[in-house]
Amino acid sequence: MTTNDTHAHTGALSWHPEALDEILSNDGGRPVLFTNARIVTMDPLIGTMTGADILFVGDLIVGVGPGIITAAQDDNAIVVDCTGTTIVPAVVDTVALAGGRGRRSEYVATLTPGNNTDFLVVPDALAADVPSAVATLMSRPEQVRALVAAGRPVRWSGTEIPGGPTTPQAGIPAAPDLTGSPRLGVWIDRQDFLHQELTADGRYDETRGGRPHAYQGRFWIDGDRIDYLDDLGFWAYGQFKGDELHHAGYVMKLG
Repeated sequence: MTTNDTHAHTGALSWHPEALDEILSNDGGRPVLFTNARIVTMDPLIGTMTGADILFVGDLIVGVGPGIITAAQDDNAIVVDCTGTTIVPAVVDTVALAGGRGRRSEYVATLTPGNNTDFLVVPDALAADVPSAVATLMSRPEQVRALVAAGRPVRWSGTEIPGGPTTPQAGIPAAPDLTGSPRLGVWIDRQDFLHQELTADGRYDETRGGRPHAYQGRFWIDGDRIDYLDDLGFWAYGQFKGDELHHAGYVMKLG
Protein backbone atom coordinates (compact mmCIF):
# COMPACT_ATOMS: atom_id res chain seq x y z
CA MET A 1 0.00 0.00 0.00
CA THR A 2 1.40 3.40 -0.92
CA THR A 3 1.40 6.48 1.26
CA ASN A 4 -1.41 8.02 -0.76
CA ASP A 5 -3.45 4.83 -0.46
CA THR A 6 -2.94 4.82 3.29
CA HIS A 7 -4.13 8.40 3.60
CA ALA A 8 -7.08 7.74 1.31
CA HIS A 9 -8.25 4.91 3.53
CA THR A 10 -7.63 6.62 6.86
CA GLY A 11 -9.03 10.01 6.03
CA ALA A 12 -7.41 13.27 7.05
CA LEU A 13 -4.65 12.13 9.38
CA SER A 14 -3.92 15.52 10.82
CA TRP A 15 -1.63 14.30 13.63
CA HIS A 16 1.89 13.82 12.24
CA PRO A 17 1.03 11.85 9.07
CA GLU A 18 4.66 11.85 7.96
CA ALA A 19 5.76 10.17 11.18
CA LEU A 20 3.02 7.59 10.77
CA ASP A 21 4.25 6.75 7.29
CA GLU A 22 7.79 6.33 8.59
CA ILE A 23 6.68 4.06 11.43
CA LEU A 24 4.52 1.90 9.17
CA SER A 25 7.34 1.47 6.68
CA ASN A 26 9.90 0.80 9.42
CA ASP A 27 11.17 -2.76 9.48
CA GLY A 28 11.54 -2.55 13.24
CA GLY A 29 15.21 -1.57 13.20
CA ARG A 30 14.88 2.21 13.54
CA PRO A 31 14.17 3.58 17.00
CA VAL A 32 10.92 5.51 17.44
CA LEU A 33 10.71 8.42 19.88
CA PHE A 34 7.51 9.99 21.17
CA THR A 35 8.71 13.22 22.71
CA ASN A 36 7.63 16.08 24.98
CA ALA A 37 4.62 14.34 26.54
CA ARG A 38 3.29 13.84 30.02
CA ILE A 39 4.03 10.17 30.61
CA VAL A 40 2.16 8.19 33.27
CA THR A 41 4.39 5.13 33.52
CA MET A 42 2.46 3.41 36.35
CA ASP A 43 5.87 2.31 37.60
CA PRO A 44 6.12 3.16 41.35
CA LEU A 45 9.81 4.05 40.99
CA ILE A 46 9.61 6.16 37.82
CA GLY A 47 6.16 7.67 38.38
CA THR A 48 4.72 10.42 36.15
CA MET A 49 6.90 12.83 34.17
CA THR A 50 6.14 15.95 32.16
CA GLY A 51 8.01 17.06 29.08
CA ALA A 52 9.28 13.51 28.76
CA ASP A 53 10.09 11.05 25.99
CA ILE A 54 9.48 7.36 25.40
CA LEU A 55 11.89 5.52 23.11
CA PHE A 56 11.22 2.09 21.68
CA VAL A 57 12.68 -0.28 19.14
CA GLY A 58 10.15 -2.74 17.79
CA ASP A 59 8.05 -4.12 20.61
CA LEU A 60 10.50 -3.17 23.36
CA ILE A 61 10.63 0.07 25.36
CA VAL A 62 14.29 1.06 25.72
CA GLY A 63 14.08 4.47 27.42
CA VAL A 64 11.64 6.74 29.28
CA GLY A 65 12.22 10.23 30.62
CA PRO A 66 13.28 13.77 29.72
CA GLY A 67 16.22 14.48 27.45
CA ILE A 68 16.19 11.40 25.23
CA ILE A 69 15.38 13.68 22.27
CA THR A 70 19.00 14.89 22.35
CA ALA A 71 20.15 11.58 20.86
CA ALA A 72 17.37 11.28 18.28
CA GLN A 73 19.44 12.52 15.35
CA ASP A 74 22.43 10.38 16.29
CA ASP A 75 20.25 7.27 16.44
CA ASN A 76 18.28 8.07 13.25
CA ALA A 77 15.11 7.89 15.30
CA ILE A 78 11.62 8.55 13.98
CA VAL A 79 10.39 11.46 16.10
CA VAL A 80 6.77 12.19 17.02
CA ASP A 81 6.12 15.48 18.84
CA CYS A 82 3.54 14.81 21.54
CA THR A 83 3.21 18.31 22.95
CA GLY A 84 -0.14 18.69 24.72
CA THR A 85 -0.72 14.96 25.14
CA THR A 86 -0.45 12.33 27.84
CA ILE A 87 0.94 8.83 27.27
CA VAL A 88 -0.38 6.00 29.42
CA PRO A 89 -0.14 2.21 29.33
CA ALA A 90 -2.63 0.69 26.90
CA VAL A 91 -2.82 -2.42 29.06
CA VAL A 92 -4.07 -1.42 32.50
CA ASP A 93 -3.06 -3.26 35.66
CA THR A 94 -6.18 -2.65 37.73
CA VAL A 95 -4.75 -4.61 40.64
CA ALA A 96 -1.82 -2.20 40.79
CA LEU A 97 -4.17 0.78 40.49
CA ALA A 98 -6.03 -0.50 43.55
CA GLY A 99 -2.82 -0.99 45.53
CA GLY A 100 -2.83 -4.76 45.25
CA ARG A 101 0.78 -5.28 44.17
CA GLY A 102 3.30 -5.62 46.95
CA ARG A 103 6.46 -5.35 44.87
CA ARG A 104 7.44 -3.26 41.89
CA SER A 105 8.58 -6.36 40.01
CA GLU A 106 5.01 -7.69 40.21
CA TYR A 107 3.54 -4.74 38.31
CA VAL A 108 2.08 -5.61 34.92
CA ALA A 109 2.23 -3.46 31.77
CA THR A 110 4.04 -0.39 33.10
CA LEU A 111 5.80 1.94 30.66
CA THR A 112 9.18 0.83 31.93
CA PRO A 113 12.32 0.11 29.88
CA GLY A 114 12.33 -3.59 29.08
CA ASN A 115 8.54 -3.87 28.90
CA ASN A 116 6.29 -4.21 25.86
CA THR A 117 5.56 -1.17 23.71
CA ASP A 118 1.82 -0.88 24.36
CA PHE A 119 0.58 2.65 25.02
CA LEU A 120 -2.07 5.29 24.39
CA VAL A 121 -1.54 8.93 23.41
CA VAL A 122 -4.47 11.12 24.45
CA PRO A 123 -4.92 14.92 24.74
CA ASP A 124 -4.06 16.16 28.22
CA ALA A 125 -7.62 17.35 28.85
CA LEU A 126 -8.92 13.79 28.41
CA ALA A 127 -6.23 12.03 30.42
CA ALA A 128 -6.27 13.26 34.01
CA ASP A 129 -5.29 9.71 34.99
CA VAL A 130 -5.00 6.25 33.47
CA PRO A 131 -8.69 5.30 33.87
CA SER A 132 -9.87 8.48 32.13
CA ALA A 133 -7.40 7.96 29.28
CA VAL A 134 -8.59 4.40 28.76
CA ALA A 135 -12.20 5.60 28.98
CA THR A 136 -11.44 8.01 26.14
CA LEU A 137 -10.37 5.08 23.97
CA MET A 138 -13.57 3.24 24.80
CA SER A 139 -16.07 6.10 24.53
CA ARG A 140 -14.40 8.70 22.31
CA PRO A 141 -11.90 6.82 20.12
CA GLU A 142 -11.84 9.65 17.59
CA GLN A 143 -9.99 11.73 20.19
CA VAL A 144 -7.13 9.27 20.57
CA ARG A 145 -3.93 10.52 18.95
CA ALA A 146 -2.28 7.09 18.85
CA LEU A 147 -2.75 3.56 20.08
CA VAL A 148 0.47 1.58 19.74
CA ALA A 149 0.56 -2.19 20.27
CA ALA A 150 3.84 -4.12 20.25
CA GLY A 151 5.47 -1.08 18.65
CA ARG A 152 3.00 -0.77 15.75
CA PRO A 153 0.25 1.87 15.47
CA VAL A 154 -3.22 0.33 15.37
CA ARG A 155 -5.06 3.66 15.70
CA TRP A 156 -3.79 7.09 14.68
CA SER A 157 -5.44 10.50 14.80
CA GLY A 158 -8.70 8.85 15.85
CA THR A 159 -8.76 6.35 12.97
CA GLU A 160 -7.96 2.66 12.72
CA ILE A 161 -4.93 1.79 10.62
CA PRO A 162 -5.86 -0.32 7.56
CA GLY A 163 -4.17 -3.67 7.34
CA GLY A 164 -3.58 -3.84 11.08
CA PRO A 165 -4.48 -6.76 13.32
CA THR A 166 -8.15 -7.67 13.36
CA THR A 167 -10.12 -8.61 16.43
CA PRO A 168 -10.93 -12.32 16.53
CA GLN A 169 -14.58 -13.01 15.84
CA ALA A 170 -16.63 -13.78 18.92
CA GLY A 171 -17.95 -17.29 19.30
CA ILE A 172 -16.60 -20.79 19.06
CA PRO A 173 -14.60 -21.28 15.86
CA ALA A 174 -14.94 -24.22 13.55
CA ALA A 175 -12.48 -27.02 14.17
CA PRO A 176 -9.65 -26.88 11.64
CA ASP A 177 -8.37 -29.93 9.83
CA LEU A 178 -5.17 -30.77 11.70
CA THR A 179 -4.12 -33.67 9.52
CA GLY A 180 -0.34 -33.87 9.52
CA SER A 181 0.19 -31.72 12.61
CA PRO A 182 3.17 -32.97 14.65
CA ARG A 183 1.20 -32.22 17.81
CA LEU A 184 -1.42 -34.92 17.20
CA GLY A 185 -1.27 -38.19 19.07
CA VAL A 186 -1.39 -39.40 22.65
CA TRP A 187 0.35 -37.20 25.22
CA ILE A 188 1.35 -39.01 28.43
CA ASP A 189 2.41 -37.40 31.70
CA ARG A 190 5.53 -38.40 33.65
CA GLN A 191 3.61 -40.56 36.12
CA ASP A 192 1.66 -42.33 33.36
CA PHE A 193 -1.57 -41.14 34.99
CA LEU A 194 -2.89 -38.81 32.30
CA HIS A 195 -3.17 -39.85 28.66
CA GLN A 196 -4.52 -37.08 26.43
CA GLU A 197 -5.20 -37.92 22.80
CA LEU A 198 -5.39 -35.08 20.26
CA THR A 199 -6.98 -36.04 16.93
CA ALA A 200 -7.06 -34.37 13.52
CA ASP A 201 -10.74 -33.42 13.82
CA GLY A 202 -9.93 -31.10 16.75
CA ARG A 203 -11.14 -33.44 19.49
CA TYR A 204 -9.39 -34.61 22.64
CA ASP A 205 -10.02 -37.68 24.76
CA GLU A 206 -8.43 -38.15 28.19
CA THR A 207 -7.74 -41.32 30.12
CA ARG A 208 -7.00 -40.67 33.81
CA GLY A 209 -5.63 -43.36 36.08
CA GLY A 210 -6.81 -46.02 33.67
CA ARG A 211 -10.33 -44.55 33.53
CA PRO A 212 -11.12 -44.09 29.80
CA HIS A 213 -12.98 -41.05 28.43
CA ALA A 214 -12.61 -39.17 31.74
CA TYR A 215 -12.82 -35.92 29.82
CA GLN A 216 -13.61 -35.31 26.18
CA GLY A 217 -14.11 -32.19 24.10
CA ARG A 218 -12.75 -29.86 21.47
CA PHE A 219 -9.39 -28.09 21.26
CA TRP A 220 -7.77 -25.29 19.29
CA ILE A 221 -4.05 -24.60 18.88
CA ASP A 222 -2.83 -21.01 18.54
CA GLY A 223 0.96 -20.87 18.35
CA ASP A 224 2.20 -22.67 21.44
CA ARG A 225 -1.13 -22.33 23.25
CA ILE A 226 -3.86 -24.96 23.27
CA ASP A 227 -7.41 -24.19 24.44
CA TYR A 228 -9.82 -26.91 25.49
CA LEU A 229 -13.63 -26.79 25.60
CA ASP A 230 -14.84 -29.84 27.45
CA ASP A 231 -18.14 -31.47 26.56
CA LEU A 232 -19.19 -30.71 30.16
CA GLY A 233 -18.96 -27.00 29.32
CA PHE A 234 -15.77 -25.80 31.05
CA TRP A 235 -12.68 -24.28 29.42
CA ALA A 236 -9.04 -25.13 30.10
CA TYR A 237 -5.71 -24.50 28.44
CA GLY A 238 -2.20 -25.83 28.01
CA GLN A 239 1.12 -24.72 26.56
CA PHE A 240 3.57 -26.49 24.30
CA LYS A 241 7.17 -26.08 25.47
CA GLY A 242 9.54 -27.80 23.11
CA ASP A 243 8.54 -31.46 23.04
CA GLU A 244 6.41 -31.13 26.18
CA LEU A 245 2.75 -30.24 26.72
CA HIS A 246 2.03 -28.51 30.04
CA HIS A 247 -1.59 -28.70 31.17
CA ALA A 248 -3.21 -28.30 34.60
CA GLY A 249 0.00 -29.16 36.44
CA TYR A 250 0.82 -32.13 34.24
CA VAL A 251 3.87 -32.31 31.99
CA MET A 252 3.28 -34.62 29.06
CA LYS A 253 5.21 -35.98 26.10
CA LEU A 254 3.98 -37.73 22.99
CA GLY A 255 3.76 -41.47 23.55
